[in-house]
Formats: sequence, C-alpha cells, structure tokens
Amino acid sequence: MKIRKFKKDDFLISTDPRKLQIEVIHKFLSNSYWAKGVAFETVKKSVENSFCFGIYKENNQIGFARVITDFTTFAYLADVFILEEFRGLGLSKWLLQVIIEYPELQNIRSWMLKTEDAHGLYKKFGFDKPEKVYRIMEYRPIKK
Repeated sequence: MKIRKFKKDDFLISTDPRKLQIEVIHKFLSNSYWAKGVAFETVKKSVENSFCFGIYKENNQIGFARVITDFTTFAYLADVFILEEFRGLGLSKWLLQVIIEYPELQNIRSWMLKTEDAHGLYKKFGFDKPEKVYRIMEYRPIKK
C-alpha cells in the first residue's frame, strides 16, 4: 500500500505506520468511553492490523483513525479522535474527508462504525442508520 500524506496549514495526515505514536493513541483510547481501560498491547495489535491515519502537528500526533478493511467490499471505521486541545479546528472533518476519498478505499460497498456522540459529524459524510437493521447481528463473547 502506498503511503500518502495530506497537508493543511500546520497539520499533516499520514498513512505511514512508522509515524504512529502508540503511546498517544493508547492514552487517548484508554480514557475514551468506547475503550476505557484498554490494554496497551491490545491497542498496539489493533493498530498493527488496521489501515491507520494519523494527524500530526510538528511531528506530534494529535489525532487518529483506523479502518479495518479488505479494501474491496467492507470497511469498519474505528477509534477516530482528535486530542481535545485541537478540537474545533475542523480536523475531524478533514480526517474523515481524507478517509472517504482515499483512492484505495473507493470501491468499498459497505462502511460501518459505532458512535455514541458524533452522529452529526458522520452524517455529513453519508453515514446513517442501517437500511435493514434486522440483517445486522453482533457477537460479543463473554471473557472469563
């Protein structure tokens, strides 16, 4: 997969996995409502096995998103965030625009995501409630 970079003002979005700062990603996710307390190794492995987008200012990671995909039929958007001190600058919209328009993701037939509080943001990019929700099932094994 070709590494791509996108610049806007003082910010950079990159798909280079070598630039990702796992410590920053873990710190944010382990305090988020959707991954509270997640282990460092879990975050590291999920990043290694996903197609990731990092947002940087002066080589410091300030945002992140990952796409779990086969690059053909299905993509799941996960762990999207912008650090609090950089919110309100349009960075999440820019990040989503880059992801949705990314050349290798153009043939995806179905995208999914889960969110508790950002429905308005994702709706702007075409995400909505499933047409046929009765087709969707979820398996959540109980860990002992």
